[in-house]
Amino acid sequence: MHAVILAGGKGLRLRPYTTALPKPLVPIGGRYTILEIVLNQLSAQGFRSATLAINHLGRLIRAFVGDGSRWDMMIDYIEEDAPLSTVGPLFCLKDRLPERFLVINGDVLTDLDYGDLMHTHELSGAPLTVATSMRTVKIDFGVLGVQSNQLVSFTEKPTYQYLVSMGVYAMSRATLDPYPAGLSFGFDQLLLDLLDQEAGASSYPFDGFWLDVGRPEDYDRANREFDKLEGILLPTPHGAPI
Repeated sequence: MHAVILAGGKGLRLRPYTTALPKPLVPIGGRYTILEIVLNQLSAQGFRSATLAINHLGRLIRAFVGDGSRWDMMIDYIEEDAPLSTVGPLFCLKDRLPERFLVINGDVLTDLDYGDLMHTHELSGAPLTVATSMRTVKIDFGVLGVQSNQLVSFTEKPTYQYLVSMGVYAMSRATLDPYPAGLSFGFDQLLLDLLDQEAGASSYPFDGFWLDVGRPEDYDRANREFDKLEGILLPTPHGAPI
């Protein structure tokens, strides 16, 4: 199994942490980096190779990860000359990717079973399978329904639930065929294209632990709770701490 880790973003929301470090290398719990946790998980779940898409401070990621032998993996790199968003880097990799592969944002902490996601994707025959998580949003105000300036409904402090993308995807290589190398393109655009084509993209519902560490409040939470999270994210010792 092969994974592509998107590690080229500037991490603007995490400044000043990302002024000197790329986001995947910011420390978690004072002992690991985000990227180190992800690579430990991938290796433990049977992934033997990965490609890191790098840009901002990419030399530091190369120096930290090297050829991947520390994780018993073969790791190579694609470095963007210009920002290509979240899918664009994959268009330059078409000839290097297997028929099916995993894509994961470089700021995701989760205990999702990546191997099962890949297996489910293969069985589905879908061009893209999106790992999804349920999120609950509580509105602290009374919500009004209005039509032609007339009130038609009222709900006091409602709670809404939404399925959101986790930033983890299983993809088929043929999904990339229509797009040229060098195109800046996001997963939002790809999903809209697939919906327009009625191509049958799939959801992989997940109710375990998931945290997008790209937001300062979630990064603070990951560090604050890491003593509990370590057993979830790294159930057995892997590698060496930072």
